[in-house]
Amino acid sequence: MASNPTAILTSLLRGSTIEDHEEVLKAANAVLKSSKNNPDALHTRVVALLKLDRFDDALRALDDGGDKLSETCVLEKAYALYKTGQLAEAEKLVQGASTRGLKHVAAQIAYRAEKFEDAASLYKELSSEAVAIEGEENDLRINSSATDAQLEWQGNGDSVESSRKKPTREDLEAFETSYNAACGCIARGDLGAGSVLLKRARDLCEALDELSDEEKRAEVLPIMVQQAFVFTKLGKLEEAETLQKMINIADVPEPPSRVIAQNNALAATTHNDNPFTTQRLFESVPNLSHTEKHFEHQASILRRNRYTIDLQAQKYPGVAKSTFSTILTSPSPSISPYINSLSVLNAAAHAKNETGKAGLKAILPLLEKRPNEVGLILVIIQLYLLTNNPGPAIALLEGFFKRLEESTTPADQDLRFAPGLIALLISLYRLSGQTSPIKTELGKAASYWRKKSKPSLSLLRAAGTSLLESSRPEDLSAAGEIFSSLRSQDPNDRTAIAGYVASYATTDLPKVSSDLDKLTPVSRLISGIDAAALEEAGIPTLPTPSTPASKKRSLDEKEKEKPVPVKKKKISKSKMPKDFEEGKKMDPERWLPLRDRSTYRPKGKKGKKKAMELTQGGVVKEEESLELAGGAGTVKVEKAGGPGGAGKAKKKKGKK
Repeated sequence: MASNPTAILTSLLRGSTIEDHEEVLKAANAVLKSSKNNPDALHTRVVALLKLDRFDDALRALDDGGDKLSETCVLEKAYALYKTGQLAEAEKLVQGASTRGLKHVAAQIAYRAEKFEDAASLYKELSSEAVAIEGEENDLRINSSATDAQLEWQGNGDSVESSRKKPTREDLEAFETSYNAACGCIARGDLGAGSVLLKRARDLCEALDELSDEEKRAEVLPIMVQQAFVFTKLGKLEEAETLQKMINIADVPEPPSRVIAQNNALAATTHNDNPFTTQRLFESVPNLSHTEKHFEHQASILRRNRYTIDLQAQKYPGVAKSTFSTILTSPSPSISPYINSLSVLNAAAHAKNETGKAGLKAILPLLEKRPNEVGLILVIIQLYLLTNNPGPAIALLEGFFKRLEESTTPADQDLRFAPGLIALLISLYRLSGQTSPIKTELGKAASYWRKKSKPSLSLLRAAGTSLLESSRPEDLSAAGEIFSSLRSQDPNDRTAIAGYVASYATTDLPKVSSDLDKLTPVSRLISGIDAAALEEAGIPTLPTPSTPASKKRSLDEKEKEKPVPVKKKKISKSKMPKDFEEGKKMDPERWLPLRDRSTYRPKGKKGKKKAMELTQGGVVKEEESLELAGGAGTVKVEKAGGPGGAGKAKKKKGKK
């Protein structure tokens, strides 16, 4: 008796489990041989292929089944397109999804396409509805926390609810949610909390009984890779090196994680000073398929690392050409972190890794060709600061802001008041001692962002705090408006409440009297302060710089000064004179010629007479000629000074 294939398929489906998808596929194919257009067999074959991870075969089976099968298997087709990396086609298919299954697939497609805000919205919608199957609630918690972490990595942490940023008790009960919470902390820069949560995730994973040792190893290795990264960032190099030795990169199951593990191991290595060896190791990782690609924030870091290694290998022209071609494809000006980092690498390639004045000389000509490139401007500002020259740095940034103000493009206006650039200008003003422009700049930025639907909260806080330092009523009123808008964003923001109260405390106290109870009581703030001890200690004063002292010293200062004994230098015997005697005073005139010394005595009558006529060391003779009366002649009179200046003239006979 011939067996009925449809009956066989039905019996198999009734008793099938997750382990026998091959048998189900064989039965479905057997039915289709006798009944080519059997809708149940076609559908069963597609599901079996999906269960066996044969996604390309599933898409071919859907195409073979025709449009009717595709309309019936929308969920299956969308999932197969998602798994094969055809995200655009999958997104079109699930657009406006109404069923719960399609919403799950739509959320996964949005996550893989890096549209994390859409994914978060879908998961929030699914969480608000009743759970359909067992274990779905746990899956939703894991996927939602992963989406929150990706939003933080993407720089959109403001889109994550503040209540979700702190891990809950449920998050600490599973290693997946603990790992996702750790990634969120790492993305926000909270490395300490991230390290604790990673340890928790690893301990929970290793304690699971339902996983085999091989499965545990596959789950633990990515956690260990992340732990090594965090230890390196925290400066705990010994712990990072110990973890790196425990990680066999070849055992990391997923190729994208394997590439990241290799990159982190190279970055943490300090003993390899050969850039060519580093380059060879960096390029030894396997190439990824389009279905295994990294997220953009990961891929951008890997590309920057490759350029950095090329710079160390002195491949300057290649880095300059490659980075510039990518920069040209993006709109300018831009505050994209990746594009601006490429500008930095491009400048380094042109300067051949030189800094200081040599680097400025090579990079400043680039600014003439690309005056609105934010990354290039930031590099030049940094080089000016390294040469202790903040004046040109301020002028450069102010000139850039002026060009943006003259633009009519909305994106340029957003860039003009970008919080990071405003913070840089404020820092430069403070560095150069210019305090007056700070308040003006913060006020302009706050006025701009208050009109936006998504204002910069950190900038508004800084602007409000700066205005509170003023005693002018108009500044205090502006600060009150800023803190009032902050309170509308988050009514429980204690900083905004305190700023709001401080703004009106001196001008309109009844307006803020109802908010006083929301602040921490003064008694609690000063509970740990000992007022008596402070009063007894007095007011601390810092030492003032002393003025230049007068060159004249008082008698007391001179008496206090004691001559410092000078240690006599011992002279070698070869340099001693022959008649030198220890303790005998040396002749101070020993350097003078013999005839110029006071002890010189000439020999002979002529020598004595000549010596008498010499002026050096002797008495100068003064002669005077006198005429005799009656024209009898002249007489020479010699003057010799004696005591009192008197002397007698000696007359000589003259001619008669």
